[in-house]
Amino acid sequence: MTRLPAIGEGDLLLVIDLQNDFCAGGALAVPNADELVPVINRLAEGFAHVALTQDWHPPGHLSFASSHPGRRPFESVRLAYGEQTLWPDHCVRNTPGAEFHPQLAIPHAELILRKGYRAEVDSYSAFHENDRCTPTGLAGYLRERGLRRLFLAGLATDYCVHYTALDARLAGFETLLLLDACRAIDRDGSLAAALDAMRAAGVEILG
Repeated sequence: MTRLPAIGEGDLLLVIDLQNDFCAGGALAVPNADELVPVINRLAEGFAHVALTQDWHPPGHLSFASSHPGRRPFESVRLAYGEQTLWPDHCVRNTPGAEFHPQLAIPHAELILRKGYRAEVDSYSAFHENDRCTPTGLAGYLRERGLRRLFLAGLATDYCVHYTALDARLAGFETLLLLDACRAIDRDGSLAAALDAMRAAGVEILG
């Protein structure tokens, strides 16, 4: 793991979507995701402030390929809010797949932010849903808490981590991506494109 700068009271570790369905054997498994669990557990010990995000979809979510007859996972469709990648059914609320990895151990986490719970719109970013209009409330929470610098870890580098990082910068937060503490889906060059976009937005990439 890359050496971190000194961590202070204004810093927060944001652990993104380290859930069963994104890990080995899950409905939308990210390659090597399970490797992150001990890494992130150790990281979290160095932060006074930690928050977790959790995909929390209702059954029949509009982003599921199963909600579009004749469509397959990873195809793209045009929805009311724009282009949407279709996914296998995953992280359905109140199912084992939506739960955090059983070995994730961050008892001092201060916030669990659920996203993607509106049936008609997906939510990659921890700050905004994919319609780019509906905020999650995270920016206000961070500001009220006096948290100014975010360290991002989790899944997947090229989707939820990527969009969270861009929105964090738009909201004015100093943002650092802990690359060794993330894993990517990486389809059709998506990881390289995401890293380029994050660097262009002013995200500092460590690792």
